[in-house]
Amino acid sequence: MLQQQGYVLNTFLMVIDAVCVIASGYSAYFIMYRYHYGEWGMEPSIFIGSVMVVMFMNNYMMGRNELYGDVRPTSYIKLLWSVLKSVLVVFAIVSAGTFFLKDLNYSRGFLLIFVTLSLISISVFRVSLRLYIGLFAANFSHARRLLIVGDMDRGEIVSEILSKQLSWGHKIVGRISVGNEEKEDELCLGCLDNLTEILRSNTIDEVVFAINGDRSVNLSVYLDTCRKIGVPARILPAMWQSWGDGLTLEMCQGVPFLTISSDNIDATGILYKRILDIVGGIIGMLMLVIIYPFIAIAIKLDSSGPVLFKQKRMGQHGRIFDVYKFRTMCKDAEKQKEGLMDQNEMSGALFKLKDDPRITKVGHFLRKTSLDEFPQFINVIKGEMSLVGTRPPTVEEVEMYEMEHLKRISAKPGITGLWQVSGRNRIDDFEQVVSLDCKYLDQWRFADDLKILFKTVWVVFQRKGAM
Repeated sequence: MLQQQGYVLNTFLMVIDAVCVIASGYSAYFIMYRYHYGEWGMEPSIFIGSVMVVMFMNNYMMGRNELYGDVRPTSYIKLLWSVLKSVLVVFAIVSAGTFFLKDLNYSRGFLLIFVTLSLISISVFRVSLRLYIGLFAANFSHARRLLIVGDMDRGEIVSEILSKQLSWGHKIVGRISVGNEEKEDELCLGCLDNLTEILRSNTIDEVVFAINGDRSVNLSVYLDTCRKIGVPARILPAMWQSWGDGLTLEMCQGVPFLTISSDNIDATGILYKRILDIVGGIIGMLMLVIIYPFIAIAIKLDSSGPVLFKQKRMGQHGRIFDVYKFRTMCKDAEKQKEGLMDQNEMSGALFKLKDDPRITKVGHFLRKTSLDEFPQFINVIKGEMSLVGTRPPTVEEVEMYEMEHLKRISAKPGITGLWQVSGRNRIDDFEQVVSLDCKYLDQWRFADDLKILFKTVWVVFQRKGAM
């Protein structure tokens, strides 16, 4: 119910914000018209078009600044600052547009009045609404009265969450404990065994069960009590922890499933990454076709063996695939690796040797310029790899992994990644590599992939080492 109230309120906020912008636009037009004694005018199409553009852009920017969320603003200063950022960014964009489109003959005076009135009207409305919700809404008769069931710790957590929830009025009546102990605090109205009596003697609109997984509590009995009395019940899953995240509720054919996410890449993120991979993969393949003949000739003249190096690597969740690279080592490099293991400069399940004797002369150049990585665009097009991700490990490396290391292969490996642009040549601790990879997965945003790609290009041009 509270979530539905949040949706309704945010829809209302979007409409009112749009009305404020439209009213400010017409008021600015009227002021300019009166100031010039009726001799000022703007083409109707330009005026209406600019107002509509500002309206839609303002709603978008206010959404980006979390002004349409389900949490109340923590302070008036934060609220006004968010409004100020949203409005000024919109009008800065409009002002830049009028500068480049000089033929529009757009009045700067009108724009200044427009932005001032919009900022004032939206700020006044937002502050007034927050005053109403914060001071009065919870005390009206229509306010939703909530009862929390749980111990003191989880009860306080839920109380704090609900106190910040956006709604048109709700109030926490109190809390009842799970055991038969005495009242733990002043908000404690009794114990769970007395739920029926507490519901009969108090005005309760909803019961929130926040039990910590105590198997001795037969929750279905108390849920049935709420159902018979006609009081809605809400359940906080016992597996939820205040320090954790990633727990979501998904519906599949009307059946609810609690899902614990392993990273921050959802279905939309997978789609965005795949679109980026296809676009980047096509560009990379075109470049590969151009440079392939020249690199192939150089490799063949430098040493015997194939042009491309193919090796089994471990992909997402254990999928094994062949990764492609331009050959940078002698053809029997894998056989020589066993004799070099005691010189490994990396701690953990990675092998790295700065002055590896197996690398050919052309190989040194290819690695320095990262040209050896270009055939991996074949893997990207095939869907085995992504442009950005974690380094694809060998099958032998994964066999040495501890349990917590396996998260590195929970997503598609990438040609480049956070580790590669964070100073790959200076990192010699495998645990630090894992930490960077997990940080990328847990905090993933599409914008991060774009930043990593740009940083990768910068690192390559600076010749700081291979990707």
